[in-house]
Amino acid sequence: MSRIFLIGYMGSGKSAMGKLLADKLGLTFIDLDAYIENKYRRTIANIFADEGETAFREMEKNCLHEVSDFEDVVIATGGGAPCFFDNMEHMNSCGETIYLRLTPEHLVQRLSSSKAGVRPLLQNKKGNELLQQITELLKIREPFYMQAQLIIEGSDEEIERQIKLFE
Repeated sequence: MSRIFLIGYMGSGKSAMGKLLADKLGLTFIDLDAYIENKYRRTIANIFADEGETAFREMEKNCLHEVSDFEDVVIATGGGAPCFFDNMEHMNSCGETIYLRLTPEHLVQRLSSSKAGVRPLLQNKKGNELLQQITELLKIREPFYMQAQLIIEGSDEEIERQIKLFE
């Protein structure tokens, strides 16, 4: 039985690397944010807007515990999931945790070319403002992320290479 949790800041490649890892190991891939959206039939952004972050984090915790009961899965968590309640401790106790660690500058580059504008915690942020926001939030989240059992860092290519070596 395998249960692997990928954690890291938004835009760090958890979903892409999770799919790659699941395919390589013959496991099922679950994106926790997509799981939440399907279960509640609403987008994460709508949940944040309508009910606030506190209500979302409660939903996220409950869904994390649900998917933690599944076997033979790779689970890509949302960027904040490890940082609330006992979520990090829970993941470490029932599976393997892997932190995909990127620099704030690398995250800015990735998020600037993606959908940063629709991510509730980064709305309307660009350039230096986006870098400052990422740096500040990463400073808060990093102590949780660093509790992962394995830390993979580097360029996109280096992270992908390390994921492909995973057994």
